[in-house]
Amino acid sequence: MRRTSTTEPTGDLADLKRAIDKAGYYPEVVFDGVATAVAGEEIVDFYVHHEPTIEHDEVRRHITVAVLTPSRLILAHTDEHAGDDLLPQPYTSTSSEAIALSGVKSVVVTRMVTNPTKGAQPPVEAVLTIGWGGVGRLDLEPAGCADPNCDADHGYTGVLASDDFSLRVSAAAEGQHAVDALLGFAASLSAHTQGTR
Repeated sequence: MRRTSTTEPTGDLADLKRAIDKAGYYPEVVFDGVATAVAGEEIVDFYVHHEPTIEHDEVRRHITVAVLTPSRLILAHTDEHAGDDLLPQPYTSTSSEAIALSGVKSVVVTRMVTNPTKGAQPPVEAVLTIGWGGVGRLDLEPAGCADPNCDADHGYTGVLASDDFSLRVSAAAEGQHAVDALLGFAASLSAHTQGTR
């Protein structure tokens, strides 16, 4: 279903549009990029993360939208840019990537809980890291042996890590609802990738 200017989205797409509108960051541009990537597929869950960053003496904003469908994980990211030689007026760029759920290799969720001696409490920060093999990082270090007097060259040892997408949310910055929503999205993604790996 291709959205037109006279047709309002319905169902889960309407909920996604409301969340993007609420973020207030070029909502029409962001929604158009995300809706095009979703391509009419059913939406199982989504997460919208608007993050302003300070760069030198100005504030730059960007937004990431993660959408889970029955068959794909869609990640869309929109940035704003000052004019340049090719595009003299300020502009946005939206990149979207669609990953088949069968291609998702890892869903890593890190929860930070304060005062753990008081028992279970809502996490105050959460990090979601998703790996599907699109980007790999190789960390190398010199290899050694157990002999402290050995000065032989043992080559290198390393770790190959898949670190395609990572998102960190803090209750102090975005509110507890944002942390809870990210954890909810992570749970949905984990549940939908169980039988695909």
